[in-house]
Amino acid sequence: MSDTEKTIKAPRRIFDRESGVQTAKALFHQHGYDAVGITELTKTLNINPPSLYAAYGSKAGLFERCLDLYVAEGNLPADKILTPDRPLDEAVADLFMTAARLYARSPVQRGCLVAEGMRADDPQARELASRYGEAGIQFIRNYIWQYEPARDRELSDYVVTTLRGFSAAAVTGLSKARLTAVAQLAGQAFSALLRPENI
Repeated sequence: MSDTEKTIKAPRRIFDRESGVQTAKALFHQHGYDAVGITELTKTLNINPPSLYAAYGSKAGLFERCLDLYVAEGNLPADKILTPDRPLDEAVADLFMTAARLYARSPVQRGCLVAEGMRADDPQARELASRYGEAGIQFIRNYIWQYEPARDRELSDYVVTTLRGFSAAAVTGLSKARLTAVAQLAGQAFSALLRPENI
């Protein structure tokens, strides 16, 4: 038997694509899509660039998988908060407070991955995030329409703009205590908008 035949080769490591998505999601959430390059991704995932492209197609393809996972995990479970058995102002106030707590929960992964992706410089990433964002916007508007069909657009615009503001504030470092205080005020403001004198 030759020396070559005697050499025991280490088994080839199998890359776990699902685990890679989890890791990349955390990276994108912490730094934002634009700030994370291929070099950082491959180093963190412990793979080479060809393996990354083989697994996900592209950086944008990986980001899309991350967005899909983020939404599937129900990071802001609007469908469980905006339910038909609740008064509109109560449900929206709960949505604001839940978002504020979630967006400022982590010291590093702050804000909403989808909302921040919609502000990315990269047009492809922006488009991908917008697809998920638009679905959420439509859900909120449909919910409000059940209570305020004549004002669903303006009220849903208020809710969505407020949520995006929470995300941006969390990313820039506003504390959880201050953000939840703002959420409480936003809920009170929304309730005031529903009063007869403001219609």
